[in-house]
Amino acid sequence: MYQIKTYDNVAKVGRDVFDDARNYVLADEIENPDGILVHSTPLHHIELGEKLKSIVRIGAGVNTIPVDRCTKAGVCVFNCPGGNANAVKELTLAAIIMAMRNGFQAQQWVRSLSDEESAAGSVVEKGKEVYRGPEIMGKTIGILGLGAIGSRMARACHDLGMKVVGYDPYLNHARVQELSDYTRIVKDIDELYAVSDIVTVHIPLNEQNKNFVGAKEIAKMKDGVYLINYARGPILDNDAVVDALNSGKIKAFVTDFPTPAQMKHPAVLFTPHLGAGTPEADENCSIMAAQQTIDYIENGNISNSVNLPDVSFARADGDRICIIHANKVGMLGAFTEMVTENGLNIENLVNKSRNDVAYTILDFNGDVPEELVEKIQNVDGVIRVRLIK
Repeated sequence: MYQIKTYDNVAKVGRDVFDDARNYVLADEIENPDGILVHSTPLHHIELGEKLKSIVRIGAGVNTIPVDRCTKAGVCVFNCPGGNANAVKELTLAAIIMAMRNGFQAQQWVRSLSDEESAAGSVVEKGKEVYRGPEIMGKTIGILGLGAIGSRMARACHDLGMKVVGYDPYLNHARVQELSDYTRIVKDIDELYAVSDIVTVHIPLNEQNKNFVGAKEIAKMKDGVYLINYARGPILDNDAVVDALNSGKIKAFVTDFPTPAQMKHPAVLFTPHLGAGTPEADENCSIMAAQQTIDYIENGNISNSVNLPDVSFARADGDRICIIHANKVGMLGAFTEMVTENGLNIENLVNKSRNDVAYTILDFNGDVPEELVEKIQNVDGVIRVRLIK
């Protein structure tokens, strides 16, 4: 029986996936779990128990998870890309429209009027000119990051009559070809800044992307640009954003992660981290999280990992050995030599790497002795070995 610790609520449809598998117990009080499911609770303080095999973020961002420490301990960290992408896309589009049409400010003004219907009506007609704003149709939107959310934004903005410019240096050729039907993809990010009436950010938060948009980047944007952040707060230099708002360089800033200074600024429109907060997104991500956990624990297959390479293929009839190890010369040869010495034949083999870490799966048509697993674990550079029966 596998034990899965939950730090936040897991949608019923996700729990049902575990119930169907029959070999799992989900609870929030488990001390030494086989897996962890988490929404937004920070886990940097937790001890990584010896049984722990995986942590799944029911969502996209993994900045609340100690990814580097997990890698060193041989714990696979997953996220659920795309599960909440539509939710974020919808709210981002709504925020852009409301920002450009001054919807938030207009509502506050109307609330401040007299409670008398006739007085309010006449005043509204006289004063509404102040809150007129432009349409999005025909405007140029620059999208930083064309992953699950950014690509959906590109499609939707194009369908709404906008000119779409995108920047993402990590796209493969096939993805570029697909997006090019409705997005002008630029290799120089400065080109995006120079032509965009609206700039929206959809990149992950990591060390490389902290303060990705700062004072220098804002200076390259159009005067009166609308800046949107429904990704993560620290991706922007938030002090630089306030300075640009004060100077008028930024017409309006919309964010799901406002700072105290931004909450006081009249040109900042904000929501309380609602981007992915829909029942549909919770359900989609919960199902993905459950499926990823089960497939990794029971088969060693990896999909949507943020610290290990994705490896997934059907098992042979016998045991499977899964090895997390350093990505260095000679490792695979050492494993296969040990298998040969034990008189075993490898039915299937796959080896993939991700930066300094590699993952190897060895499939057999029969039983594998525990002694072989112990020998592999003792190889210099091996982080963790699992024998899956």
